[in-house]
Amino acid sequence: MTNPPSVANPPSATAKSDRYKYVALANTTAAMFMATLDGSIVIIALPAIFRGIHLDPLAPGSISYLLWMIMGYRLVQAVLVVNVGRLGDMFGRVRIYNAGFVVFTAASILLSFDPFYGGHGAMWLIGWRVLQAVGGSMLMANSAAILTDAFPADQRGFALGTNQIAGLAGMFVGLVAGGLLAAIDWRAVFWVNVPVGIYGTVWAYLRLRDNGERHRARIDWWGNITFAVGLSAVLVAVTYGIQPYGGHTMGWTSPWVLAGLIGGAALLAVFGVVETRIAEPMFQLSLFRIRAVTAGNLAGLAVSIARGGLQFMLIIWLQGIWLPLHGYSYSDTPLWAGIFLLPLTAGFLVSGPVSGYLSDKFGSRGIATAGMVVFGGSFIGLMLLPVDFPYWAFALLIAANGIGSGMFASPNSSSIMGSVPARQRGAASGMRSTFQNSGTALSIGVFFSLMIAGLASTLPKTLTSGLQGQGVAHSLAQQIGSLPPVSSLFAAVLGVNPVQHLLASAHALSSLPAASQRVLTGREFFPHLISAPFHHGLTVVFAVAAGLSVLAAFASLLRGGRYVPPASAGAPPARALAGPAAASAPASASASASAPAPASAPASAPAPAHDQEDR
Repeated sequence: MTNPPSVANPPSATAKSDRYKYVALANTTAAMFMATLDGSIVIIALPAIFRGIHLDPLAPGSISYLLWMIMGYRLVQAVLVVNVGRLGDMFGRVRIYNAGFVVFTAASILLSFDPFYGGHGAMWLIGWRVLQAVGGSMLMANSAAILTDAFPADQRGFALGTNQIAGLAGMFVGLVAGGLLAAIDWRAVFWVNVPVGIYGTVWAYLRLRDNGERHRARIDWWGNITFAVGLSAVLVAVTYGIQPYGGHTMGWTSPWVLAGLIGGAALLAVFGVVETRIAEPMFQLSLFRIRAVTAGNLAGLAVSIARGGLQFMLIIWLQGIWLPLHGYSYSDTPLWAGIFLLPLTAGFLVSGPVSGYLSDKFGSRGIATAGMVVFGGSFIGLMLLPVDFPYWAFALLIAANGIGSGMFASPNSSSIMGSVPARQRGAASGMRSTFQNSGTALSIGVFFSLMIAGLASTLPKTLTSGLQGQGVAHSLAQQIGSLPPVSSLFAAVLGVNPVQHLLASAHALSSLPAASQRVLTGREFFPHLISAPFHHGLTVVFAVAAGLSVLAAFASLLRGGRYVPPASAGAPPARALAGPAAASAPASASASASAPAPASAPASAPAPAHDQEDR
């Protein structure tokens, strides 16, 4: 005789729960893809944007505009995700998430209606990009927590992996989409968000529901202020540190940059003290007592630093050297750079969901660590490539890089989010996103500094002698050669031949012989000049990235046991399981926790901690 269906879980309720979890996955995945797509789509579209608002890409102030169009978005996300994640825990994750959709969509509309030109046009874009990043932060901080609430423990790896890889894929799909859309109209890179944003907003309001724990609490004003100001000061200082200052190629000796770094670090130290002294802190430092949280976030920070700078280095390599040497015009290089980076995106898309599914069955530690081994190995391979590489070798290495990153991202997210108590999932999601976004922002400063330092020692002399060899006057050749190396790097990002642009601006081309004009304005002169200095800097950059990969692998390997919190306060502690049975421990714990607590159990009893084997 078969047992009757459980009263607590009738078939209709189970089917409804299954439908809801996939609705939550589809909506949050679309939101993550859109939010991260917009962080990178502008990079490739910058040449069209600069032309559209009539801004000279090599004018002295243009470097700052360019950096803030890219860095402003990442800086705001790094600062806000913890705050809005905490607000989600307090007032409802779906409520904050839905508001993020509205803000992001509204900002996208306003970005496309830039009424100004030149510097004012750039400031309009930077300002609304900041608001767009606010909406993106609200989406990113709460999407993982919504999924963790919706999915059972034995399926969270797949769900979070799919969500995480959608975000990572958005970063690289944006490179291709930016080139394609900018070829139509530069405003199209912002229009593309509008239909997705409107549909996603309506869909989220109608279908998503807050089924997680919500705990009203007082806002931690001192924690919010010290964290936001401290982290902002550090990231703003990094942004200005890679720009020229006085007679220096970089601004790390500027009093303002030093004040930002030192003052920001001091405020973050004060923030750490504040968070240990108040009853309801914004940043749940107590979560770092869970080894999976500490190791996962440390590994995630190292990976974000290594991966964030990689994107820019590969773009400069392709646009500034490889594509022109292979017959592509400078104006076409932004689009083709995105196309030639598709193996990297494919690696993410293939390995992310697969590794998330496998981590549900076999645990996170082994898969995430193996991913970092593959990730680090790809950097070593890229170091060994010649500047004018065979494309098949380059494609294999960046595909391996994407596969390794995808193998790490899904299990790491699942390990972190599955190990925290249900009431703190929004805060944990925000903390995870903060480490990721801060690492990406820091990586731009770290890798550009390393690259500029490498170029500064050799590029001025190489460029000056090369120009003089083609008949350019010594004074003008020396003037161009002494320009900050960052100008040459950003010229490559903007799809501009800097030699042709600068000589034309100085009205020097017409006085040169026709043969010299053809050489100087051709596709090969600048790439040949910059190849040797660039490769030297590239070797240093990839060596540092490989070292960060080793650090991430070590941290991932040491994540140890997995914290298995009960689903609600007062629930009995989970049983210790090992071997094959360990995989079902989170589900068992959740099932046990859903039972009514004994009458004698205090409602505010702290959630007991328990370590489970994570294979």
